[in-house]
Amino acid sequence: MHSTFIKIILFAFFLTAALSPETYGQQRYLRKEIKRIMEEYDAVGLSVAVVKQNKIVYTHSFGLKDIALDQPLKPKNIFRIASISKSFSATAIMQLVDAGKLSLDDDVSKLIGFAVRNPKYPDVVITLRMLLSHTSSINDSQGYFKLDVINPAVNPDFAACYSDYAPGEGYRYCNLNFNMVGTLLERLSGERFDQYIVRHILQPMHLYGGYCIDSLDNSLFATLYEYDSATQKYNAAADAYNPRRDEIRNYKMGYSTPIFSPTGGMKISARDLAVYMQMHMNMGVFNEKHIISPFSAEQMQTPVNRDQTYGLALMKTDTFLPGKILIGHTGLAYGLHSAMFFSPQEKFGMVLITNGCNTPDTDGWNPFLQSVAKLLFENLIQQH
Repeated sequence: MHSTFIKIILFAFFLTAALSPETYGQQRYLRKEIKRIMEEYDAVGLSVAVVKQNKIVYTHSFGLKDIALDQPLKPKNIFRIASISKSFSATAIMQLVDAGKLSLDDDVSKLIGFAVRNPKYPDVVITLRMLLSHTSSINDSQGYFKLDVINPAVNPDFAACYSDYAPGEGYRYCNLNFNMVGTLLERLSGERFDQYIVRHILQPMHLYGGYCIDSLDNSLFATLYEYDSATQKYNAAADAYNPRRDEIRNYKMGYSTPIFSPTGGMKISARDLAVYMQMHMNMGVFNEKHIISPFSAEQMQTPVNRDQTYGLALMKTDTFLPGKILIGHTGLAYGLHSAMFFSPQEKFGMVLITNGCNTPDTDGWNPFLQSVAKLLFENLIQQH
């Protein structure tokens, strides 16, 4: 009897601790409101993680991981997070910058092994900084899944990959930029892109994820869904977790890198992404260990193009949460919408990922994620 009583007390203690710092009633309210917002936007599933005073104070998952199997989404499930992946590629590059292996102002042509020059401005050097900030004048008009499209020795129409303005003088969001960045990482580090990210970023922070499908537990993948407005149904995105085994089998180091999609292919949970976010919030530091230097972290967060407020794979905004200046990135691919935003000054942030909703972006933001972010901010950060 005495032993049973102690177990009950311990269970109550740990339950209370698990709810800290928010009350059980408040968490019930949040679950109710988030489910209401999900119904409003017809969302399939949602995972969130909230950081307050530099600590993760709330993680939860809602809805479904798999519609056909009626499997609930859980916090341990991982998603292909789309363009937030770019910041992992940039973080890796900044590690090489910190190590003195390259400079952000190096000529990409000399680093990548073929000419990277806008033929309209052949004397203007395209630098690594330009790739990382989308100011290179390169565009995605020819696609971005292979470097062949921009390699003059392979594609006679390579000139179409360049915009009309001079490198460094304009901004154009471009996925090819970051598939090239990943290639440069591979050529300069001597490690395959996906393996470098795991060894030098994920493992030091004890995070589970990666770019290579077959290196991960496939049972953890949250199915991504694209909404068909004609049938008003969700269809599973078949290519979201394509392992590309044949391409990897014939992999060419320093050229085949886009296979892993440095621009959008990271797979990770909302909670682990929030831990990674904290590292950037703390200017490159995780548990008193520098993943990147404070100077590199500051460069990533400082806008290169003032009009677009885009730094190096991170953007600055005051409209995601109106009135709050935040740093972060969003993602959109295969029906998934993701957002990662934080305040380095106020030490709060949040990660939101949905595997499907039928609401298109408005003014650059997904209304569903923005509505949930406002709710979480007002109830978990602003009022306490």
